[in-house]
Amino acid sequence: MTKGILLLHGFTGGPYEIIPLANYIREHTEWVVETPTFCGHGETLSLKGFKGEHWLLDAEIAYRRLAKKVDEITVIGFSMGGVIAMYLAKRYKVEKLVLLSAAVKYIAPVQLIKDLRVIAKDAINGHLKDNELFKRYESKINNVPVSSAVQFMKIVKMVTPYISTIDIPTYIVQGKADGLVPYATANYLFEQIPSSEKCIFFSPFGKHHICYSEDYEDWFPKVLNFLQKNN
Repeated sequence: MTKGILLLHGFTGGPYEIIPLANYIREHTEWVVETPTFCGHGETLSLKGFKGEHWLLDAEIAYRRLAKKVDEITVIGFSMGGVIAMYLAKRYKVEKLVLLSAAVKYIAPVQLIKDLRVIAKDAINGHLKDNELFKRYESKINNVPVSSAVQFMKIVKMVTPYISTIDIPTYIVQGKADGLVPYATANYLFEQIPSSEKCIFFSPFGKHHICYSEDYEDWFPKVLNFLQKNN
């Protein structure tokens, strides 16, 4: 049986946000691993004109393409990608679900933009100034229209009622130092998802971009073990 892994990145980001985990899975398995890019996202961030419907459709198309190559699919979603992963789990056959810093709790779209700008500024001015990931954010975040954040929030609003119906094996990873998604969000997801097979991992010092956390060597193997279980 051929296994496929679909990894979905976050709002304003790109596959680089989840590529460390994607590469880890590739190195330790022979599974088909794919990391699509949502419309308007990626290295050339240009969100104007794109709506939440576009990003949901991107995910559906990526799922369908992968489904033609494999027998079963696990979806891994980071931040907004975690929300869209749950959308896919509601609509399609998904064997397992991995939620990384899943963004189902935000205060408001304007606050989201402000928080993203603060993170970018702090990263450049602080000890992460040489981190290429944050350089990307610092250079792009001022170009994110509030209307795009509103589209993001519409996705969250639409998917939230689905959470209590997702009855598939689920692994949740959340950083306690996340500046965008309150770490209590992970507890909320753990409580709401009815699956009898679910796990949660809290990274003590992990920030929002959890795949770049200092303790990735602790939880990457745990996620892989979860994916391999019963295979």
